[in-house]
Amino acid sequence: EVALAYLEQLAATIRSDGRQKKYDCVIGVSGGVDSTMVAYTVKKLGLRPLAVHLDNGWDAELAVSNIEKTLNKLGIDLLTHVIDWEEFRDLQLSFFKASVANVEVLTDHAIMAILFKTAARNSIKYVISGGNVVTEAIMPQSWMYDSRDLRHIAAIHEKYGSVPLRTLPHCSLLEYFYYIFIRRIKYVPVLNYISYKKDDAKKLIEKELDWRDYGGKHYESIFTRFFQAYYLPEKFKIDKRRAHLSTLLCSGQITRDDAMKEMERPAYSPELFQQDLEFFIKKMKLSREEWDCIMALPVRTYKDYPSNRFIFRINPWIIRWIKYIVKP
Repeated sequence: EVALAYLEQLAATIRSDGRQKKYDCVIGVSGGVDSTMVAYTVKKLGLRPLAVHLDNGWDAELAVSNIEKTLNKLGIDLLTHVIDWEEFRDLQLSFFKASVANVEVLTDHAIMAILFKTAARNSIKYVISGGNVVTEAIMPQSWMYDSRDLRHIAAIHEKYGSVPLRTLPHCSLLEYFYYIFIRRIKYVPVLNYISYKKDDAKKLIEKELDWRDYGGKHYESIFTRFFQAYYLPEKFKIDKRRAHLSTLLCSGQITRDDAMKEMERPAYSPELFQQDLEFFIKKMKLSREEWDCIMALPVRTYKDYPSNRFIFRINPWIIRWIKYIVKP
């Protein structure tokens, strides 16, 4: 009840702050459950969102269909940013050559950058996120790395890349400081303020928005499916289902028996894996031999490359200090 009351108050503030503008908030859409529920929730709150989709070249057809149906039914305008594929392919390939696990930080970084830049360009003060604690709070730090670290991304690309990054959406730490503390753009994880249960959410959006399920978490992207179901487990012995299921277990959405049964199932069917592997190799312009060589490279971590990890390690204390001296 307290969370819902806060959400109603927050929605009233967002409506008030954006009353003379075409849009009062920015949301990201991917065709997945979380972003679809964000779109549904903000409309129920009477907000006027601008939806932003980052097309990184890996969208599944079902994801595109889900986005179109959702936004059409809800009457939400869409801005799609299409990444230059040759640039992004070269950037992803440089991370594979670097032999690090955190290849998905590239898409995550670009998404955050385009959301904040879109909000700033349209003088919008709120970026509303699908991030939430009940379905994705648990993730071992050793598995992934902070997607906001532009220095880390640039360092790996400089070492292994060959195509200049002229159009990739990006955001430095100074730019984040500018957007958050100068422009006062707020990042709102709206799903944390509602009763958010994954299975119930799926049933709701299937009924109300004709949304269709795509399988595993974040499998609305062909790359993410290949990355999570094959690349991470095969090369790094990381099965992200453990983290995702642990979060659902801790939030009371599944039982331990449910989680154990899910872990016993293969992450990939042999047919879908072969289909995705062939598609991936062709799209990345690799031979099977070249890909096998990449898979055989010694495992490395983000610590083996330049980064701003020290800053991100003390980031919570920095944020508290800045919020204390920079009053709202």
